[in-house]
Amino acid sequence: MPKPRLKVIPLGGLSEIGKNMMVLEFEDDIIVIDAGLMFPEEEMLGIDLVIPDVSYLVERKEKVRGIVITHGHEDHIGALPYILPQLNVPVYATKLTRGLISVKLKERKAHDGAVVKTVSPGSAVTLGKFRVEFFPVCHSIPDAAGLIIHTPMGDIVHTGDFKLDHTPVGGRPTDLSRLAQLGSKGILLLFSDSTYAELPGYTPSEKVVGDTLDRVIAESPGRVIVTTFSSLVSRIQQVIDAAAKYQRRVFVIGRSMSDTVHLALDLGYLKAPDGVLARMDELKGLPHNKIVFVTTGSQGEPTSALVRMANRDHPQVHIQRGDTIVLSATPIPGNEALVNRTVDSLFKQGAQVLYNKVADVHVHGHASQEELKLILNITKPKFFVPVHGEFRHLTFHARLAESLGTPSGNIFVLEDGDVLEITEDGGKVTGKVAASNVYVDGLGVGDVDSIVLRDRRMLSKDGIVMVVIAVDSQTGKVVGRPDIISRGFVDPEEFRDMLEASRDLVARVLDHGGARPAEWSFVSTKVRDTLNKFYYEQTRRRPMILPFMVKV
Repeated sequence: MPKPRLKVIPLGGLSEIGKNMMVLEFEDDIIVIDAGLMFPEEEMLGIDLVIPDVSYLVERKEKVRGIVITHGHEDHIGALPYILPQLNVPVYATKLTRGLISVKLKERKAHDGAVVKTVSPGSAVTLGKFRVEFFPVCHSIPDAAGLIIHTPMGDIVHTGDFKLDHTPVGGRPTDLSRLAQLGSKGILLLFSDSTYAELPGYTPSEKVVGDTLDRVIAESPGRVIVTTFSSLVSRIQQVIDAAAKYQRRVFVIGRSMSDTVHLALDLGYLKAPDGVLARMDELKGLPHNKIVFVTTGSQGEPTSALVRMANRDHPQVHIQRGDTIVLSATPIPGNEALVNRTVDSLFKQGAQVLYNKVADVHVHGHASQEELKLILNITKPKFFVPVHGEFRHLTFHARLAESLGTPSGNIFVLEDGDVLEITEDGGKVTGKVAASNVYVDGLGVGDVDSIVLRDRRMLSKDGIVMVVIAVDSQTGKVVGRPDIISRGFVDPEEFRDMLEASRDLVARVLDHGGARPAEWSFVSTKVRDTLNKFYYEQTRRRPMILPFMVKV
C-alpha cells in the first residue's frame, strides 16, 4: 500500500510580495489558502494587476474542496473575482473579510453563484480530509486569522500575515496559547509570514501610533489630513477617537476609504460617537482647527484623494498653509518614488508633512525576527516552509529556524510552482507545476502574454513607423509613392530628409517586383527588413515597423 503523502504547492507569494496562494493536496482532496493579487512592476506596461496561474487547480477542479482566506487584504483576496468563475468552489473567511470579499465580487460582477461562508475565529470547517480551524492573529486589519489544518498525517499551522501586539487597537492579540497547546503535541509543518524577516527585534505596538496621532490632532493649528490604507481599520479608529477627544469632525474622502468605513461601521469593527463623522456638505464654515480628513493615497496612487490634493486637482479639498498631513503607512516596495513626489508637492504648498522617518505615525503589520523566533519556538514544527516574501526574506527566515534547531534538511525555501511532498520518511521537492504570472489588463484576464509585453516595451522605447502602400485593385501594382507615418520614433520636422529617403527606398524595393505583383506577405517582410536596416544605420533605434496595404 502506498505511503500517505501530503503535497504542498505554492502558486503565488513565494519570491515576491503579493498574489499569495498556497495549495495543499492529500489523496483526492485539495484546499487553497488565500487568492491574492500583486500590483504590476514598472516594466509590465499597461498591466492593471497580476494574479496567480490557477491552471493546476482548474485541471483538478473536482478535487478542490474550498478556498480558505486568512484576511481581507488585496494580496490575499484580490484574485477571487478572477478565479472563482473558473473554479466555482466555496470560500471560507471571517466576518469582516467576507464583507470585503463581497464588495470585491460585486465590483467585478463576479458574485453570481459565488458561495462565501463566514467562519468565526476559534471554530473549524471540514473540507474533505482536511479540518481547518481559524485562530485569531493580530495584523493591520481586523478579523485576521491564522489557520490550524488537521490532516491524517498531522497538524499544519499557517500563520497568515501576523505580528505580536499585546495592546492591539480594537482587535484580538495573536492566540499564542492555542499554538503552544498544539506545539506540545507536535506540529508536522509550519508556514510562517516572512515579510519582515530581515528586521531584528520586535514590531512596536499600535499604541505608539495612537499616542502620536493624539498629540498631532491636539496640537495642530489647522486642519489635519491623515492618509492610510483603507483596510487599516484600527488606524481609522485611532483617528476617530482622537478627533472625538478634541472636538474635531472627521471627513472620510476617497471611494475605497468610504466603502470600507461604511462596511466596518455596519459590521461593528469601527465605533464612532454621534456627531464625529461628518458629510462633505458640512465642511463649509467649520473652523480649520475642528477638521480632520481621513483619506487614501499613502502609496502615491495617481487617482487617489491625497495625490489629487497634492496636484491641486481635488474638487473639494485644497491644501493650505497650516495644514498638517500625516502619512500613516510605509511605501510598498517599488512605490517610494511616487510617495516622495507626493510629499514634496505637499511641502511646496506650505503643509507640514509627518511620515515614518520623522515621527511615529505608522507601525507595520508584520512580525520582526524576535516574534518569528517565538512562533518557531512554541510550535516546534517538524518541517518548516517560510511564506510571504521575496527570496531574501524567505532565506532570512529559514536561517532563523535553523539557528533555533530546526534541521536544515527539514526547512524548504520554495518558489512558486515547486511541489513539496511530505511522507513519514521526510520531505522533498519532487517537481514543478505551471505558476507564471497571469496579467489582468482592462477586462482581459490572461490574454496579455510576454509577447504583448515585449511589443509594448519596444513601442515605448523606439516608437512605431507605419508604411502605407497603395495598390491598384485591378492590376495589383503599386500606385504612387508609399506614405510613412511615425509616432514616438523621431521628430518628423527635424528628420524630414531621412523619412523622405526611406519613402524612396521603399518605392525602389517595391519596383523590383517585376511584371507580376508579388505576394503581400513577401512584400511586407521585405519592406520591414529594408527599413529596419536603414533606420538602425541612421538613428541606432529600432522602431516597430507596420506595413499597410490600401487597395485603390
